[in-house]
Amino acid sequence: MQLSDERIALKESAFKFTEREIIPNLDQWEQDGELPRDLHIRTAQAGLLGVGYPQEVGGEGGDLLDACAMQEGFMAAGASGGLMASLFTHGIALPHMVSNGSQHLIDTYVRPTLAGAMIGSLAVTEPGGGSDVAGITTKAERDGDEYVINGSKTFITSGVRADFVTTAVRTGGPGHAGISMLVVDAETPGFTVTRSLRKMGWNASDTAELSYVDVRVPATNLIGEEGQGFYYIAQQFVVERIFLALMGYGHAARALELTAQYCKDRETFGKPLVANQVVRAKLVEMHRQVEVARTYTLEVARRHVNGENVIAEACLAKQTAVDTAVLVCSEAVQLFGGTGYMHGTEVERHYRDVRILPIGGGATEVLTDLAARLLGYAP
Repeated sequence: MQLSDERIALKESAFKFTEREIIPNLDQWEQDGELPRDLHIRTAQAGLLGVGYPQEVGGEGGDLLDACAMQEGFMAAGASGGLMASLFTHGIALPHMVSNGSQHLIDTYVRPTLAGAMIGSLAVTEPGGGSDVAGITTKAERDGDEYVINGSKTFITSGVRADFVTTAVRTGGPGHAGISMLVVDAETPGFTVTRSLRKMGWNASDTAELSYVDVRVPATNLIGEEGQGFYYIAQQFVVERIFLALMGYGHAARALELTAQYCKDRETFGKPLVANQVVRAKLVEMHRQVEVARTYTLEVARRHVNGENVIAEACLAKQTAVDTAVLVCSEAVQLFGGTGYMHGTEVERHYRDVRILPIGGGATEVLTDLAARLLGYAP
């Protein structure tokens, strides 16, 4: 898909910002296990944090394709998966409020977050729950003008640093119809970050296990209507999966670029690696898969922006792109040889970071089954 001049400029702006503000510090942030809070402010001041969000809620305007172009710039400059997941966690914490929330929620949480002054996270996954959103057990019972929440969440991106957590809770009976969404301030009594979770990859992103014990939340923090939470979550899954697909082909494209240059520079047996036909064949195949993943993902994004129903296609785009990421980054490490296996090299980081992508945002196996039903292939 050919980018417009405006989107090319946006991508270049994000690329330069990443080179200037992120790359010199990224190794340290990977070691620290989290990003500094002021990075959110600097990103907002650069006009990048709110891309794709309406100006009337504090965003920079633009649509999903603008946000894709912007994030491509970050990835092309060498941003890590953890950096992207944590710096742009508002991409999963805010959309439910933007689409269905009250003016109170928009003014209290959305605007400050898009300005970089607050950090939000989304808490859906529960211990033992995985991708089963309809099986949520964290309960919220109405008590006058408040809800009282009890339960736990896990694998919560930016959960350690978050000022608020957009939380999926059960306010009704079993199944998807009993789920609602509440915004919980991190300082609320009874809310606890039980522990910070260490991971294989995404090391610059803090990930938390959360506990809710008699957490009292004002009823005004209910997003939209009670019992509609499952549908609100489902509405946003298309965009989340497109962004995960973008992250996938972004990792793959960057790994391919690094590997191609290495194969030109590295000499073995008296000649550059790229002089070997088998190496060139690998590079071409890596290139082919990246191009297919990018083209398909952006086409699905374009159709979504145009108002088409692309739930199944988003699942397939995610699988195509993340499978590409896993394969291309594995081949990158192989072609780098021992150097690629060393901790701290960029291709090694990409290799670790991409492994979460077929799991997060709905595991590939779950999404394949969902696509089968949507496409009419299931009994």
